[in-house]
Amino acid sequence: MLSVKAFVFNPVQENTYVLSDQKDACCIIDPGCYFGNERTALKEYIEQQGLSPKILLNTHCHLDHVFGNKFVHETWDLTLHLHEKEAPVLANAPERGLMWGMPFENYRGELIFLTPGQSVTIGEHQLSILFLPGHSPGSVGFYSAKQGFLIGGDVLFRGSIGRTDLPGGDHATLLNSIRTQLWPLPDETVVYPGHGEPTTIGWEKKHNPFLNGRP
Repeated sequence: MLSVKAFVFNPVQENTYVLSDQKDACCIIDPGCYFGNERTALKEYIEQQGLSPKILLNTHCHLDHVFGNKFVHETWDLTLHLHEKEAPVLANAPERGLMWGMPFENYRGELIFLTPGQSVTIGEHQLSILFLPGHSPGSVGFYSAKQGFLIGGDVLFRGSIGRTDLPGGDHATLLNSIRTQLWPLPDETVVYPGHGEPTTIGWEKKHNPFLNGRP
C-alpha cells in the first residue's frame, strides 16, 4: 500500500506530496519547497522514514510547484518527469518568479516526458498517468486505481477548479478534462489537490458550483 504524505510549502501554500511504499521506495510530486526550512523538512522526513526517492514528478510546471525541483535533483540525483507540453512552462517559471517577487534557481537537468495512458512505478505499485489540460497545457494527474486516489495538481479542488487566466490556460478545456477524465472515476476516489484539503469525485459531482453539480 502506498502512503501519501503532504507538505504545505511556499507563500502560495502549495501541496507537495511524497508517496511511499511499505518498503523504502518513494516518489516526490511537485516539490514546492522555496525556503531553506521547507527543504530541510522534506529531507528530514525522507531520512527519518528511511525512504529512498526513486522518481521526481511534476503534475504541471507553474512556479509554485517547481521551486524545489533543483533541490530534489541535486539531493537525490533524480531526473524530472513531466508532460512534454510543460517544458516551456518550466523554462518560463523563473521569469514568473521574478514577477511574483520570488526569484529561484530552476531545474536545468534532463527531462523525461510522461505519456498519458501509461504509468509510473513506485516499488511494486503503479500510478496511471491522466492527461488533464486546461489549467496548464500539459497538466497530468497520477491515479491509483488499486487504492482509489488521484494526485491531481491544480485541476480540481474542493468546491472549485483550477484558474485558467495564466498563459496556456483554457476554461473550456479544463472543464472537458474534468468531465471526461475525472468524472468516470469511482465516486469514492480521493483527490489530493495542489492546494487545500483533499476531496472526492462524488462530492465534487454533487457540490462543485463550477461544474453545475452535474457529471
